Amino acid sequence: MPSGYLDHPTPIAFAHRGGAAHFPENSWRAFEHALKLGYAYLETDTHATRDGVLVAFHDKTLDRVTDRTGAIAQLSAAEVAAARINGTEPIPLLAEVLDAWPDVRFNIDVKDAPAVRPLADLIRRAAVWDRVCLTSFSAARLHAVRRLLDRPVCMATSPVGAAALRSGLPGRLLAGAFAARSVRCAQLPIGMATAPLIGRAHAAGLQVHIWTANDREVMTSLLDLGVDGIMTDKTELLRDVLIDRGQWHARA
Repeated sequence: MPSGYLDHPTPIAFAHRGGAAHFPENSWRAFEHALKLGYAYLETDTHATRDGVLVAFHDKTLDRVTDRTGAIAQLSAAEVAAARINGTEPIPLLAEVLDAWPDVRFNIDVKDAPAVRPLADLIRRAAVWDRVCLTSFSAARLHAVRRLLDRPVCMATSPVGAAALRSGLPGRLLAGAFAARSVRCAQLPIGMATAPLIGRAHAAGLQVHIWTANDREVMTSLLDLGVDGIMTDKTELLRDVLIDRGQWHARA
């Protein structure tokens, strides 16, 4: 049975890294702020520590946004837990984030191969089949997670899938291949958001989600093109744009 992840009115508003324009990215404060605004979907990333614990964190290393250094895959969970984002915020565990808000849906970018098996185990253990959509710049990582799961979860297009849409092939010819892989949405950068490509994606049975829009005019243009979702760091701005258009669908 298909995942119910996308059973929500469109356009979907995604808080990118929790809404990194307002609070430190992928922090508890960012996630909480987005949810107070009414967001029903949070976008985040995951890496696994040396001992197989998944964290909600974007980079391979701690260096850019924390007060510690080192590659997450080479550090223990205890060592990663000692780091602070922007010097103040603890790094959330992915399991704890999923558990904190049982009604919220998460778009999870699988950032590295060591996260594959722990993520499949977490999805199965927490039974979040209808609450997660997996994306990655690696088709191999998405394929590996899919093979480990007992039932489908929502998947986004890999770069291979995005290239297929860009190729100009009619969407109806791609629909079967996407469905067989549980791919239910095309998540694309702003530069790929064109009317023909959106039309092909829709013909293939896919929603189209665009990242990362942080400008009012860009948001408005994307919505006018008929995209089904927008990921933004500026969660307050996107909410205001959608309210102005009568298209804001708040978390219940």
